[in-house]
Amino acid sequence: MINENELAQIVQRFGAMRALADRAKAESPNDPRALFGAGVAYRLLGDYAAAAQAFARTNVLQPGQAAILFELGLAQEYSGKFEQAIKAYEQAVGAAPDYFKAREALVRLQKQTPERNQIALMEAQFAGPDEDGWRTAHLGHALAKTYEDLGDVKASIAWLTRGKQKRKAVSPYNRALEEELAQGAMKVAYAPGGGFSNEEPIFVSGLPRSGTTLVDRILSSHADVKSLGEIGNFALLNKKLSGSATRPTLDPDTFARADAVDYARLGKLYIESTRPLSGSTTRFIDKAPSNYLLAASILRALPNARVIVVRRHPLDSVLSNYKQLFPLDDRYYDYVYDLETAAHKYVQFDRVVRHWQSVLPAERFMVVQYEELVAAQEEMSRKLTAFCGLVWNDGVLAFHRNAAGVGTPSAAQVRAPMYNTAVGRWEKYGALLDPARRVLEKAGVAL
Repeated sequence: MINENELAQIVQRFGAMRALADRAKAESPNDPRALFGAGVAYRLLGDYAAAAQAFARTNVLQPGQAAILFELGLAQEYSGKFEQAIKAYEQAVGAAPDYFKAREALVRLQKQTPERNQIALMEAQFAGPDEDGWRTAHLGHALAKTYEDLGDVKASIAWLTRGKQKRKAVSPYNRALEEELAQGAMKVAYAPGGGFSNEEPIFVSGLPRSGTTLVDRILSSHADVKSLGEIGNFALLNKKLSGSATRPTLDPDTFARADAVDYARLGKLYIESTRPLSGSTTRFIDKAPSNYLLAASILRALPNARVIVVRRHPLDSVLSNYKQLFPLDDRYYDYVYDLETAAHKYVQFDRVVRHWQSVLPAERFMVVQYEELVAAQEEMSRKLTAFCGLVWNDGVLAFHRNAAGVGTPSAAQVRAPMYNTAVGRWEKYGALLDPARRVLEKAGVAL
C-alpha cells in the first residue's frame, strides 16, 4: 500500500529542511545547538557556504569543540576554501588530539613528506579502542595516504588492509545479494512512451571515484545547468510507489515490483521534489552513484531525461574505491573493505551497464569512459553537451573555475584543470592488486 504522507514528506523534504534551517538561524542566533542543526541542514542541502557560516557562528558561541570545528572544516573544504578547512581541522585535533576524523582530513588535504608526517602519532592512536571500526578505518586510511605520498605503495596497501578489517567484520559484503540486486535491476523492462514529459534532469551515475564528479562539474559549468548534488529523491519515490515494504531503498523486492509503479506520477513527483533546489534552470544534474541501477525506471518515468554513466579502467576503479573512505553506515559501500569484494562490485556494475547499453535508447543513455574524457577534453565535452541537448558553451572547458560547492571526496581534484595523472595508477601496484585481478579475469572483464 502506498503511504501518501511519506510521499509528501519526500517531495517536501528539501523545502522543509531549508525553512527549518533559516528559521533556526533567524530566531536563535545565539543558540549553538540550533545553529549546529542549521549547519547540518545546509550541508545536506548542498549549501556549503551557508553551512560554513552556521558552523563558524556555533564555534564562536561554543569554542574549542572538536566536532563543531570538524564540521566547519568540512563545509569549508566542500566550498573550495582549503586553507581555511585545514586551519579548522588543525584546531579540531588541537582541541582533541584523538579526533581521528579531523586527523584523516588533514592528511587527505596535505601532501605528506619525510619531514612532515604524523606516522608515529597515528600508529599509536591506531591501537586505541574501536567498537565500530571507524577509528581504525580513518587512521588506517590516513596512514595509507601518508605512505603513498612517501612512495611506499606496499606499506600503503598494508595499512588499508589493517584499517578496514573491523569495518569489514561489522558490515560484511553480501555477494549473493549484490548479484541478485544487479539481476533484479536488469529485469526492469524499458517501455517507451508514457511517463512525465520533462527534459530538465540529467542523471549522472557510476561507481564512486570513476569521474562522476568531473562530468557533473563539466556540465554544471554550462550557463543553463545547475548541479543538485547527490539527492537520492528518485530512488526514494520509486521505492514508495512500488509498494515495497522492505527497509533498503534499492533491493530485489523493489525491482520485482517495478510494474506496479505509476511512472507518470513518479516523474511528476520527482520533478516537484527538486524544485527547492533546481529553481528554474533549463537543466539540472542529479548525481547519485547508484542511479545506474535505476536507468530503465528513470527513462520510464522521465522519457525526456538523460542518463549518463561514467566508467573507468576496472583496476583503477577498484583501486580508487578501495582507497576511498566512505564514512557512512550504508550497505551500498560495504564492498570497499576488501579488494576482492570491490572487484566483485565492479563486475556487477559492468553487467548492468552493458545490459542498459543494449536495451536503452542511445539518445537518452550514454556511457562515458573516464580515460577518453581526460585524453580528449573538448571533444568529449562537446559530445556530452550535445547529448544533453545543450548549445555549446566554452564555459564547460573551464570547469575548474566553477565556484559551486562540491560535497564529495573529489572536492579538491575538480578545482584543478584537467589532468591525466589518475589514469593507469593501478600499474604501480603490480601484484598487490592480484586479488582483484583474479576476480575480474574470472568474470571475463577485459583489463
